[in-house]
Amino acid sequence: MANFNLKVNGKKSTVTADDDTPLLWVLRDELNLVGTKFGCGIGQCGACTVHVDGVAMRSCSIPASRLEDSEITTIEGLANENLNPVQEAWKELDVPQCGYCQAGQIMTATSFLKQNPNPDNETIRNAMNGNLCRCASYNRIEKAVALAAKKLS
Repeated sequence: MANFNLKVNGKKSTVTADDDTPLLWVLRDELNLVGTKFGCGIGQCGACTVHVDGVAMRSCSIPASRLEDSEITTIEGLANENLNPVQEAWKELDVPQCGYCQAGQIMTATSFLKQNPNPDNETIRNAMNGNLCRCASYNRIEKAVALAAKKLS
């Protein structure tokens, strides 16, 4: 076990974990940030998506020990006093059914919209491909990403 420093949601924390412990488990077990979900454990479903230096990444696949100089943002850190525009769109369109994948969906959409502020529907579908939703709310997710793009413009 080793100690290392992480900056998560703007706050610096020292954590103790094995060098190969995935960021997902450090977030959930050490920092009590449970909005990031475990889905598949192999980076294929997107439920564990967080931002690392502004880029959407699967936290189940990244050893936390490699992120000491990075800015990590979880779903808990996405909004300040008000909801992020993507979260507003999700709420306005009542996107979630079970909600399990939604944090990962929102984190992916937020990162995507920073790079693509005016996407068409096909671009949205391609960007969100790989974030699995077992309730199949894909049409509402696509509409929410489009609405969030309008809110951000």
